[in-house]
Amino acid sequence: MKRTTMGILIFLMMMIIVIGIWIVKIIHGELPYIDKWTRALVDTFPDTSIYSFFRVVTNLGSEWFMYPFTAVLVVFLVILFRDWLPALTLGVGIYATHQFNKLIKLLVDRERPSILVEANAEGESFPSGHSMIPLVCWGLLAYFLAKKIQSTKVMLAIQIIFALLVILIGISRYVINVHYLTDIVAGFVFGFICLLVFIFLYEFIQSKRKTRS
Repeated sequence: MKRTTMGILIFLMMMIIVIGIWIVKIIHGELPYIDKWTRALVDTFPDTSIYSFFRVVTNLGSEWFMYPFTAVLVVFLVILFRDWLPALTLGVGIYATHQFNKLIKLLVDRERPSILVEANAEGESFPSGHSMIPLVCWGLLAYFLAKKIQSTKVMLAIQIIFALLVILIGISRYVINVHYLTDIVAGFVFGFICLLVFIFLYEFIQSKRKTRS
């Protein structure tokens, strides 16, 4: 477990350094190499079944879907756990991640490759909120379900489905050309960090509650 934790921390530190380099380039008006190498591919997607598929998938990360869905999950977790803390952690986690995403976007101030209002693609581009927020949402849901589902196989299947969904939602923003690929990768990294923070906070509060009881 310690080796796994150390490996994750090292990976995150390396990614933060890489993202820092991207941010410096973006602020100076330069396009990171990854974005240069992947720009041509985007032009092949319009008017294809791939574009149509991802145009539907991208809606699952939009505000008009995420906020009502979060409200449903909050009620679901309260009923499932008969406790306010899991529901509060998920609700606050998603909202705080959204605000954190908006703050980074404001600071980096990167223009999108294109605007698509009907796909909730306006404003600044870096990092992708469709990468950050769903990762925290589905990640926390998987974390809490793991506390209730005893079957390892069932839980593994749920985790794989959730992970694929998060990846598809994030990648959809690249396919429909409203984000650069670096926006999406940075969104996944920042989202994962937020996920770990809220899991840590939940476990910390739970340990304090048990100590007092």
